[in-house]
Amino acid sequence: MELGHLTILFCKIDDFCKIFEPAWFQTLLESKLKKRNRSPELSLSEIMTIIIGFQFSHSRNFKKYYLFLLAFHRKEFPHIPSYPRFVTLMKTALIPLFFFFMHSKGACNGLSFMDSTKIEVCHPKRIHGHKVFDGLAKIGKSTMGWFFGFKFHFVINSNGEILAVKLTPGNCDDRKPVPELAQYLFGKLFADKGYICKKLFKKLLEKGVKLVTSIKANMKPQIMEQNESFLLQKRSLIESVINQLKMVFHIQHTRHRSVWNFFVNMLSVLCAYCLYDRKATMSAINCGSPSAIPV
Repeated sequence: MELGHLTILFCKIDDFCKIFEPAWFQTLLESKLKKRNRSPELSLSEIMTIIIGFQFSHSRNFKKYYLFLLAFHRKEFPHIPSYPRFVTLMKTALIPLFFFFMHSKGACNGLSFMDSTKIEVCHPKRIHGHKVFDGLAKIGKSTMGWFFGFKFHFVINSNGEILAVKLTPGNCDDRKPVPELAQYLFGKLFADKGYICKKLFKKLLEKGVKLVTSIKANMKPQIMEQNESFLLQKRSLIESVINQLKMVFHIQHTRHRSVWNFFVNMLSVLCAYCLYDRKATMSAINCGSPSAIPV
């Protein structure tokens, strides 16, 4: 990552931390969870900048990326600790990263797309010997075959911005987390055939959300509004977002040695994607803007 981009990233995170840290520390003191106020080698802003900055780098190995910072960016991070020490510090950024994502995520505009993707935590041949995620990850099946890990469920708007996320074991039904994901949505929600369920459709409709899916081969043809049929074809937008999360960023890899740092990595990807300026979007629909489509 270039120095200028790293500086811009730090400024955005530092502005957030100036508001977040006092409120967070006050909450910890009131709940008696914070016993000491020992200052770490790096500030919270610096820790988050390094973690999120890795997602924008060309490196696929965090250790190599961190050693690069040690060698060439000591001026920007004068108190940067050793790699083992930083790995220990990473979990302290878990809650701040979550709130930074909530602060940076998109807003519903009436057109939403929903899907899920697998998050493998180990190679299929090592499933029975894997211990890191024992009791958390489960064996599931996707269109690509069996896997061991989690399912990442999420919703985006027509601008490619993430609205809601949910992580479940790999054997979870895609329809189970939908009510929670759609809690703050309105308008129309487009999904694939795997989300077809009359009970779910009625439940969402009561909350002001219309679930729109294509039909299976053995189902009777149904009348669909013209704009719904057209937008259903644009559901590939969310597939592009999945591709960016996995190829541009590092939401999935099988080298995790800590549950805590697995969740830190997940949240850092979501934060990085929220700051990403090349999101997949629907460029031209009807009058040239998604807002021109009646919902």
